[in-house]
Amino acid sequence: MIPTVGDIYCVYVEKLQQYAACQVTGLKETEGKTSDTLASVLQLDWTGDQLPNEMQLHQMKPLICNFYFWNDRVDHSFVSAIVPSQYVLVGNLPPLYTKETNTYGGGWPIGEKLYLQREWEGIDAIRRSQFKQAVDDDEEVMIGDRVMRRSTSTLRDFSPKSEEDVTELAKLPCLTHIEMNGYTESIFPFIEDNPFINELHIIDHGQTILDISKSHLTKLIVDVSGLRELILNTKMTSLNFTGELSPDLRIVAHEDGKCITLNVPSSLPQVTGISRLEGLYIRDISELNLEPLVQYYPELSELRLWGKPGNVSNIETIQQWANLQTFTTYDLFGFNGEQFPDPEQLPELTTLWLTSLPADAAKLIKTKYKKFAAAGLDIEIIKARKPEWLAENLNNPFRDWDGRDHIKAVHAKKATQLFKQCLKEIRQLSQGPMDQESIHKQLVSMVEDYTQTFNKMDAKTGFIETIEREEIYVVLTELLDQLQQNLELRQDDSFKVNHEELYEIFDCLRDF
Repeated sequence: MIPTVGDIYCVYVEKLQQYAACQVTGLKETEGKTSDTLASVLQLDWTGDQLPNEMQLHQMKPLICNFYFWNDRVDHSFVSAIVPSQYVLVGNLPPLYTKETNTYGGGWPIGEKLYLQREWEGIDAIRRSQFKQAVDDDEEVMIGDRVMRRSTSTLRDFSPKSEEDVTELAKLPCLTHIEMNGYTESIFPFIEDNPFINELHIIDHGQTILDISKSHLTKLIVDVSGLRELILNTKMTSLNFTGELSPDLRIVAHEDGKCITLNVPSSLPQVTGISRLEGLYIRDISELNLEPLVQYYPELSELRLWGKPGNVSNIETIQQWANLQTFTTYDLFGFNGEQFPDPEQLPELTTLWLTSLPADAAKLIKTKYKKFAAAGLDIEIIKARKPEWLAENLNNPFRDWDGRDHIKAVHAKKATQLFKQCLKEIRQLSQGPMDQESIHKQLVSMVEDYTQTFNKMDAKTGFIETIEREEIYVVLTELLDQLQQNLELRQDDSFKVNHEELYEIFDCLRDF
């Protein structure tokens, strides 16, 4: 359903335990089909235990956001004009905000900014003022042996050795995000006392128990190697596991993880303590049986799966999740269209994105769900793959370039060929004589050729954007890491790959 300009919609927001509202302020067509119509949607500053009456409707106004780094801005962005099925039309008013937005969002607002604004307003006013005063402060301060700006919000590669190392973090009033390697007892009292720190990455901590129950964290990325108990706080919404996950790991979570999304590699055992999990992201899938997941996490409303590529079995069991609203897959095979549930078997489904899947399955699923797309289902089924494609792309890190809208097929093919050539050189160096000077020269030559090839590819069309640039760098990193690992397997430590020098060559030569 395409809305009308001025329409006001409400939706129930679990975090707020209330209804929130938004308004369609404009519509515009993009090149292509009618389904490419976009709507500019404005978050409104209203919540209610019930849908609004006429008087409340006329009292609504735009939400003004000033939390964290927002500076009295409205939450206003273009999204797909197809209204999600759970949104309820409650009225129509002249647009409450008339300036056109240049922001594009991933989906309709569901009260997230309103929730963040209210959380911000609950923080002590003096601390909020100190935060805002430091946002544009470029004064340099010393954190250990590092020079940092006072306005720094993200601290990476933090390796605390003592309480003094942690105490120095008070020099950063805008700190919201810490990436930490190691552990010291004083880190958690500091985080607990700081209402702005909402994200923590922690690896190599060496602990069997981590207790963050008194913190304000909403996102935690944690190395679970050796971890036996993880005690979470009530605000936690995003949990990401790395390392070796023990089946004995016990999680203590508010309402058994009802508001948490868990992100894990495919080697997933049942995790005790989060049986009411809201969302589950599984990555690096080679083989995955969905049937046990229904037993582990019966209340899932969101399931996202990423293959290496890989195979998924028992896909028909997703119909057993009565609350399933979002289901997405990427690079996953091993199923056909007959096995995939019919739309009537997934009554709460609002988002269905299937990317890189068997061609026969893609065709039939599109047919099944065609009329439901017109009724508001956000559906995208793309990159239908024939069996030959999987055979050619199983180990191709640039496989995602094939079919990406702004990348020509010839460039995707060239990137694949270049990877295969570099991989061949790495293997030859791994097996050849351990001559340090010779290996280094060949690596320099390989990196130069690798970089210049992408320069030439990008020169005419400029297709290499932020994502592609990162992918090119990651592939180079993995190639060099593979060489180092192969050399170490020979039990000869006479040669070490000079990563930093080779990365510097890459950075100096690249034009993208």
